[in-house]
Amino acid sequence: MFVIPSKMKIISKRFILVFFMLCLCFNIHAQQKTNDPERVKWFQDLGFGMFIHWNVDATLGAVISHSLSGASNEYVEKYFNTLPEFFDPQKFDPAKWAKLAKLAGMKYVVFTAKHHAGFCMWDTKTTDFNVMKTPFHRDITKELVTAFRNEGIAIGFYFSPEDFNYFHKNNIPIGRLQHPQHYPVNNPGLMKYDKDQLKELFTNYGKIDIAFLDGPGDGLREFIWSIQPNVVITRDLMKTPEQSTPNEPLPRPWEACYTMGTDWGYKPTNDPHKTGTQVINMLIEIRAKGGNFLLNVGPKPDGEIQIEQESILREVALWNFANSESIYTVKPLPTIKEDNIWYTQSNDEKFIYAYVTRKDADYWKYGERKTFTLTHILGNQQTKVEVLGFGETLVEYKQGFDPKTYVSPTPLGLVISAVNGQRFYTNNKWPNTVVLKISNAAYRNTDIGVSKQNTMDGAK
Repeated sequence: MFVIPSKMKIISKRFILVFFMLCLCFNIHAQQKTNDPERVKWFQDLGFGMFIHWNVDATLGAVISHSLSGASNEYVEKYFNTLPEFFDPQKFDPAKWAKLAKLAGMKYVVFTAKHHAGFCMWDTKTTDFNVMKTPFHRDITKELVTAFRNEGIAIGFYFSPEDFNYFHKNNIPIGRLQHPQHYPVNNPGLMKYDKDQLKELFTNYGKIDIAFLDGPGDGLREFIWSIQPNVVITRDLMKTPEQSTPNEPLPRPWEACYTMGTDWGYKPTNDPHKTGTQVINMLIEIRAKGGNFLLNVGPKPDGEIQIEQESILREVALWNFANSESIYTVKPLPTIKEDNIWYTQSNDEKFIYAYVTRKDADYWKYGERKTFTLTHILGNQQTKVEVLGFGETLVEYKQGFDPKTYVSPTPLGLVISAVNGQRFYTNNKWPNTVVLKISNAAYRNTDIGVSKQNTMDGAK
């Protein structure tokens, strides 16, 4: 029998220890620090998503979570102990939400799994302040994920690292980023609490695509990636302006977050909403500037989407039905707009899209021919232009009318003569924006006289 000498045993143990430490150092060094670039490109191409703000306080129609900030102890206790008794959305039908989102052209969803109040919209073992402890007693997150995934829509979770319920239980003032203990990196208990919840969310619901960390993410984003490396983290790592669009394009990627009314959650009265046309124009501007558009819905206490918000989404759906190819897998041109015309280009640079927005109600009416000179577009004999959604064969009720689009390359730019032939509403005053698809053309910077090639087949 071969016996290992004691000295050899000591050397062997030291070798194992050194090997273990080297492996540990390698793992720490290799820990993911940022979003995967290919996944970021994938995210940018999605273009348009649905934000869903829904929380236990939808029952009251109060501002989501923030009514707890600075509130009296009596209010806080009533919020945490009483509101869950009233959460019972019997009309909740996530399949309807998902179909509406898909019809509107939304490619991803971001759901408030946990907002700042700390109410968990999933079956969690970390706290009793969750949807399973309400009369509804169903895992809303699971049902929503299944419904949207069935429609081919990418799944995202909104998660607040700050947790007002946790703060209250641990005698920490309720608020946002006003106290050292509001930051998980300064609060080991909160860090563990958040990680336990994130582990449930990113383990129990299959592949998750997007994480929206609305708060300090140090230590948490790395934890998410350790579970699912392909998750794209938006807020915390990207610019995500709320209720505003920058005047100039931001460095990509970025995402604009907007409500349809004035609040993120359900507001029962006196909440003026945007029009469908306003939302469509916002979508065009955001995409022309290289951003994603995350448009919010605030479901009612009974689980239905407000009729005002459904109506807006259906009008967006109608416009997108004809023009969707100009919204996805596109990027900005160096010049994003001239006069009332916005631009994007396809990622492969084969097509340029020109969004002609109406200056007023009488501008480019249905059935009218109009001529445009696009000074930033350089054409050639192979350049072709078509009006998206219009077949250019006839205009209803007009006899002997020429509906075709004509293109003339000139030293001043590309001259286009086109007919507005999209007839979607009886009054023929909509849509507000008509999209021209231009192929075999190039961008040119008229300020310095230099043109940029956009796959001009045969053009020199």
